[in-house]
Amino acid sequence: MDEAIPASEWAIPRAELAALARGLRDEPGVYLMKDVSGGVLYVGKANALRSRVGSYFTPSSDLGPHKQRMLPLIAAIDTVPCASGWEACLVEARLIKDTRPRFNTMSLDDKTYPYLVITTREEYPGVYITRTPQDAQFKGAKVLGPFTSSGPLKEAVHLLQSVFKFRTCDLRIKEGHPANKRFRPCLLHAIDRCTAPCAERIDRETYRGDVDRFVRFVTSKRSAMRRELAADMEAASAAKEYERAAALRDQLKAIERLDERDSGGGQWQPEVTVFATDPAASMRSLQRALDVDRDIRCIEAIDIAHLQGKETVGSKVCFIDGRPFKDAYRRFRIRTADNDDYAAIREVVSRRYRDAGAGEGLYPDLILIDGGRGQLSSATEAFAQLAHQPPLVASLAKKEEEIFLQGRDESIRLGRDNPGLRLLQAIRDEAHRFAQHYHHVLRRKQVLGEDR
Repeated sequence: MDEAIPASEWAIPRAELAALARGLRDEPGVYLMKDVSGGVLYVGKANALRSRVGSYFTPSSDLGPHKQRMLPLIAAIDTVPCASGWEACLVEARLIKDTRPRFNTMSLDDKTYPYLVITTREEYPGVYITRTPQDAQFKGAKVLGPFTSSGPLKEAVHLLQSVFKFRTCDLRIKEGHPANKRFRPCLLHAIDRCTAPCAERIDRETYRGDVDRFVRFVTSKRSAMRRELAADMEAASAAKEYERAAALRDQLKAIERLDERDSGGGQWQPEVTVFATDPAASMRSLQRALDVDRDIRCIEAIDIAHLQGKETVGSKVCFIDGRPFKDAYRRFRIRTADNDDYAAIREVVSRRYRDAGAGEGLYPDLILIDGGRGQLSSATEAFAQLAHQPPLVASLAKKEEEIFLQGRDESIRLGRDNPGLRLLQAIRDEAHRFAQHYHHVLRRKQVLGEDR
């Protein structure tokens, strides 16, 4: 084990290093700690370089025994400015892989770090974030990483999916399979974040070209990727391949717009109300609260409304990445029940998820039922009649705001200010509002004698 080096023998005094840090710009980027020979000791990322690097050299800083031994060896600090925190995440991983710094040991505490995996051996490669890249399902895949944290990596993948439109589902897609023609793409296709190879909305060669460009983007400099895209676009245009040239042009423009997003994030539906101050943080909080490994990106919520058993209706609302996607809202006039919420829930579930239950579509990542354990049981009974089951079904009871999960005996209670709970409440309340609106429309028609 390295012994502590007296302050008098530091390569550069702490005060000089602190002054050097204060001279940095407070912008996203990557920093490299170097020794007297120019060797890289450590690579780190930061949303604000000046603040992060400066934190190493305050007298009260406690970096842990491993990194604390690094401080006396630092003779220089280099920085690589980045346009955003997620881009710094990608640059950090590339530099760690290239320089293998001594103090970036990734297994100090047996922590499992996230990796980015691209299943290049598949006909239609998928892109995944995993902490177990050695799993059999990823055999022969391209593995990038490890990354030091999953949050910026997930943000990068979500943003770049809007550019390269790769799939992140677990489907095993076979080109030319008869089922592809009738398969119903998931909502990522509806918001233009996936080209839906599952339903053969794109040919294999074009799709693989998009994935190849994504891989080159995350493994090289953005400026180099822009030049490559521009050259490919001009070549396609010269060859009169105008459709391909237009697709490359759109990718180039999308890359240039990556850091021009509004403060709410996401450009696919800017007119709707934002229900969470930080949707990404709320989604991560929800994932931790429900103790699930896979990302929760698409949530659908179901509610029932009636007045004294009359004009019973159901609603289904959809949120993607923490924001409402109103194109996917649906309403149901209940046919099999009047004053029975449980039967109404079974009917809505059976009608809405008929395709997914038959294997001809995908379920959302989470289905939320308005109500308690009884309402959840009704939904579970309906799903039990289907051949394929949803990944996650929950209910949210209004009185105590308890979360009930399918297959779990104990409910989940979260603090009232928990971002994940507040997101579920917002989605539940939106489903209730949408159901009540439809119910009022039908009641008004009944009272006024209007045609239905």
